[in-house]
Amino acid sequence: MKITHGWDLICLNQLGNLVAVMEKEADCDQIIVFNTTNENLYNFIPKMMDKIMSENNVVVWSNDSFLTWSDFEAESNPAVFEDSHSVIKYRYTWTVNSDNKENEILFFIENIQLSVEFHPVLSWVRLSQTNDDLLKHEQGHFDLAELIKRENLEKLQNKFHEKRFPTRGKNEEQRKQFAKEDSGKMIAKEVETLEEILLQRRKEYDEQTNFGQNLEKQLSYNSIFDRLKL
Repeated sequence: MKITHGWDLICLNQLGNLVAVMEKEADCDQIIVFNTTNENLYNFIPKMMDKIMSENNVVVWSNDSFLTWSDFEAESNPAVFEDSHSVIKYRYTWTVNSDNKENEILFFIENIQLSVEFHPVLSWVRLSQTNDDLLKHEQGHFDLAELIKRENLEKLQNKFHEKRFPTRGKNEEQRKQFAKEDSGKMIAKEVETLEEILLQRRKEYDEQTNFGQNLEKQLSYNSIFDRLKL
């Protein structure tokens, strides 16, 4: 596909995942506009997404990580009800090793770790609505992702514990490459399920707190999130 002359739109869902590329606006949670004149779209999209999701453009959750309004860098979306939106994703790391069993090379996965990342270039707030209560509510989305990570990390690790998987490839170098590729796909599938859980829990959080306006419910959540940082 070749895009020439003008601006094209990248459509992202609430998880920050690419769902469409279009020449005019559609029903999306986030629209990002790029000038792709004379750019091969299949080459452009991976480069663009890598730039957006680059490790240098994220805030990683930690005990002392607190969001500020300056972290919300995207343009606000006038088509949605909410006054602010945070794009939060899980980044994963792992190690893959191999084992020779009965003359068959098998790989196994170890040391799976997850981190929670807030993406400033995809997150936004209506400037007229910036206040401490709303910022605390958005911090809650960040903290909720960390809570869900802690609830599910051991389950994720156990899915691969002491399991061996067949390798592909005709030589050692190919087997190493395919083991890395295949193990990454396997973990990515599990993390995708985790992000779906996060999306559902975030919806419940917004509904129960009325986007932070129900102070009693918000305070109840805040007390849960505060315990994450003890």
